[in-house]
Amino acid sequence: MNPNHPFTFALSRRLLLRAGIGAATTTALTPLFAQSRAKTLRIGYQKFNTLNILKGTGQLEKALEAAGVKVEWAEFLGGSQLSEALAAGAIDFGHASDGIGVFQQASGKGLVYLAAESPYPGGVGFLVPRDSPIRSVRDLKGKRVVTGRGYNTQYVLIRALEAAGLRYEDIEPVYIVTASDTVAAYQSGSVAAIGLWDPFLAGAQIATNSRVLFDGTGLSGNRTYHFAQPGYARANQDILRTVFTELRKANEWAQAHPADVVATLAPQLKVDPKVLALATERRQYGVVALTPAIAKEQQGLADVFAQLKLIPKPIEVKDAFLDLNLV
Repeated sequence: MNPNHPFTFALSRRLLLRAGIGAATTTALTPLFAQSRAKTLRIGYQKFNTLNILKGTGQLEKALEAAGVKVEWAEFLGGSQLSEALAAGAIDFGHASDGIGVFQQASGKGLVYLAAESPYPGGVGFLVPRDSPIRSVRDLKGKRVVTGRGYNTQYVLIRALEAAGLRYEDIEPVYIVTASDTVAAYQSGSVAAIGLWDPFLAGAQIATNSRVLFDGTGLSGNRTYHFAQPGYARANQDILRTVFTELRKANEWAQAHPADVVATLAPQLKVDPKVLALATERRQYGVVALTPAIAKEQQGLADVFAQLKLIPKPIEVKDAFLDLNLV
């Protein structure tokens, strides 16, 4: 058995705890484990986010080269898959939506929040066919609506129903994991509305005869968060500080050069430039430090999910915030 393998470490930690060795001792082992592979930073990313832009520039690799650190990038279909990979030790660092962070923390699997992105309420929304009789959120009562379990779309849907005087139980949620399967269900006519996030939302707007019934405006900040394995984050703060320095530069460049963002990402992500242009024009780029206000915002998701028993137990989001002054 490889002693440096993440699953070996997790098993060893459980055995130590069962043997009565204190948490302080096992915590002290964590940096040694993290340092054993500190020369490679493994980053998980999804389509259309600031990490995509950073990857496209190649600047992070240049910034870490002097320290002898290599960067490995892994693309994921969604935040749930990315967060599972993070919990399993397959990656060290990555980004996911607000809802994913709540579900992953509630599951008891290890992750820590390091920073947040600027609000992006227009980047999540629900579509209906252009000729659909559904004209308001209240018209969704009794209808089949596609969302993802723990996704940003689910929280926005819950808040929209609440604002319209409806409960989540008043609709029939259809849980689908991938954006492509969501669009397929929509085109089959088997569901009344679908929830998507950019760039898939923008793609469906352009490719289908649809209209946006509602988006996250007034309902959710729809933030992306940057997560890491707890042990890796604590043991490799210098590496992560470089990541956020370069990420901040990439965000500033993206905000000032939207057309160049499209030109950079379209070939990288194999996404139609028209789709990226639509998604980019409604986005504000920027990485920000975690604050009490952001914790309160994220706690709102956690409380709603706990109330509806979508997560196994209530959580305090701020318990997973790790303030390393990286941003």
